[in-house]
Amino acid sequence: MNNRRNFLAGAGVITAAVSAAAVSRVAMAALPEPVMQTKPDTMAPLVPNTGRPYNPVVTLNGWTLPWRMNNNVKEFHLVAEPVVRELAPGFKGHLWGYNGQSPGPTIEVVEGDRVRIFVTNKLPEHTSVHWHGQRLPNGMDGVSGLNQPAIPVGKTFVYEFVARRPGTFMYHPHADEMTQMAMGMMGFWITHPKNKHPLIDEVDRDFVFLLNAYDIDPGAYTPKIMTMLDFNIWSWNSRVFPGIDPLVVRKNDKVRIRMGNLTMTNHPIHIHGHEFTVTGTDGGATPKAGRWPEVTTDVAVGQMRQIEFVADEEGDWAFHCHKSHHTMNAMGHDVPTLIGVDHRDIVKKITNVIPDYMVMGERGMADMAEMEMPLPDNTARMMTGEGPFGSVEMGGMFSMVKVRKDQNAGDYKDPGWYKHPPGTVAYEWTGALPNPQRLVSEGGQSMKAQNMPAKEVEVQIRKPNMNGMGGMKH
Repeated sequence: MNNRRNFLAGAGVITAAVSAAAVSRVAMAALPEPVMQTKPDTMAPLVPNTGRPYNPVVTLNGWTLPWRMNNNVKEFHLVAEPVVRELAPGFKGHLWGYNGQSPGPTIEVVEGDRVRIFVTNKLPEHTSVHWHGQRLPNGMDGVSGLNQPAIPVGKTFVYEFVARRPGTFMYHPHADEMTQMAMGMMGFWITHPKNKHPLIDEVDRDFVFLLNAYDIDPGAYTPKIMTMLDFNIWSWNSRVFPGIDPLVVRKNDKVRIRMGNLTMTNHPIHIHGHEFTVTGTDGGATPKAGRWPEVTTDVAVGQMRQIEFVADEEGDWAFHCHKSHHTMNAMGHDVPTLIGVDHRDIVKKITNVIPDYMVMGERGMADMAEMEMPLPDNTARMMTGEGPFGSVEMGGMFSMVKVRKDQNAGDYKDPGWYKHPPGTVAYEWTGALPNPQRLVSEGGQSMKAQNMPAKEVEVQIRKPNMNGMGGMKH
């Protein structure tokens, strides 16, 4: 992390504007030093050295924001600013975020903490921060124009409230949301319970990440903010596979994963090899009578989901959104399907004019994962990622839960690929293949021949009555 001691010098922001709700005058004595982070790596959990103790979370491809204690108040400093985020190796986005990254750093507090957050606006327009899911004074809710004046460019506002209930929350702007959230302004908030909670179990590993999406044209850097549905970059914490780190755990660890959705559609998040239960939402802990075993949970827009399971099966287990287009990068939305179309003759003619032209989709999309097709600069390949047996043919919202019996407690380093015990990997059958029973019973005729119509069928279409005219036959 880089502590920029002179970050605010000369910026004209030391004289802070205060939000409409009253705050303590001691809050304005001095700003906490803003802490910045630009690396896209998954940082080690931030173990608290002041305030109430808690078991810290691990932010996937992210980090937790440090704080200072000031007269028993936990003080943070968020800086809203343009950032450059590496979405995958060789692919960067010009986004907006907080403290050097998008999403911004995770904020961790304990139930009952009095929290004071300084928010400095380094964006080219005004902003605000809404503390999604929190119980707090109305004037601290962060909806510009309704609860507070927007934070002008170059100014600092102060939010102050008590973290009243434990749970999984988010923060994001409530000013020009269409632009600012589409540009990546969001972050995670965790409130840990102060005492043992009947509905919140202690866990060995606690992961958090946000679901977010962008529309970035191939070769471009800046998201298109007017996009409503046709996004082409589906990401976790503004990273796409193979840029998303694995979730590394020790065998028999109790694991909690918290996810928040700030995209424009729902995401059915699916895990392989294990079952989980949904133990919490942004509304609080789920009553135990309302829990059931599941392998997929749908996370709707603006929702949080907290899942838990015991990682008792060793291996590299896929963990991903089950919408197949969301595990692809740089998706196009107007590309025709060419499966089964023999266009070799036209390819010969096109390559005389465009030597680098390549057939796309004649046999399906799997070839896209391995082709060396030239791409524009700063473009993620559609399907990529190499596994121990070849191409994984994935992108977007895809990662792995890596379970190892010899992983040390608190060790989150990638252990490499799983070494399968002998006889536990699917293999090619080289013996004889019997004829299907249906083929034998039908006298060896193919299904295609059996199902061919005996003669052509004339189809008539009758259009609805228009302007007093009768229907027309075609």
